[in-house]
Amino acid sequence: MEDEVTDQIMYVLNQLVLWVAAGAMVFGGVVPYIPQYRDIRRTQNAEGFSTYVCLVLLVANILRILFRFGRYFETPLLWQSIIMIATMLIMLNLCTNVRMATELNTKRRSFTDFDWSHFWSWSRFVDYLQCVLAFTLLAAYITYLLLDSSVFVETLGFLAVFTEAMLGTPQLYCNYQNKSTQGMSIKMVLMWTSGDTFKTVYFLLTQAPVQFWTCGLLQVAVDIAILFQVYYYSRYPQKPASHTVSHTTSAKAL
Repeated sequence: MEDEVTDQIMYVLNQLVLWVAAGAMVFGGVVPYIPQYRDIRRTQNAEGFSTYVCLVLLVANILRILFRFGRYFETPLLWQSIIMIATMLIMLNLCTNVRMATELNTKRRSFTDFDWSHFWSWSRFVDYLQCVLAFTLLAAYITYLLLDSSVFVETLGFLAVFTEAMLGTPQLYCNYQNKSTQGMSIKMVLMWTSGDTFKTVYFLLTQAPVQFWTCGLLQVAVDIAILFQVYYYSRYPQKPASHTVSHTTSAKAL
């Protein structure tokens, strides 16, 4: 009798741990963007946030959702992608409204102009929606045609997670160019590292497709490289570059 009670308690605890882990996976990725959103609303200044972050994450998560039609993976990962897409659209809406309220140039730039010199720098939020919808429909159509090809499906999954894994590389390169990590939030990098580490461990424990955990390891490696830059440039200050140090945020833009 006692063994049955113990087994039941262990089962409940195990399920609780799984639910907590799943919840962290679903919502953990969007948490760092909450203070960024509040800061933009408070200051009415979106210059510190690169909307290309939204582009990369939208592409990565749309491809991940399409990948699930060819290769099943855990439902929390699906919800993570859906919530991340919604979050990026909310960020785009805010940034577009703030930028248009402060922009002196009154000329409107539209997605339907098909002017690549202004790609992802449009005047209205609806233009971003049109672009995302067009990409989704095109990618979905191609996926539908090639869904029976295992090579295509595996490549699709790799592209989805590899795109997301590369989010930290612009910051890494920017730090290298400037020989400094000035203007970068160390706390945020620590949050990326802890979140990416948790995510990778979750992929391994749930036996997610190999593309997920290999790119997760790559993402953690990039985060660690950025943290090493923080240590190195603080311990061994480099000669300032001749040009003005750029304060552009990373592709993670936090």
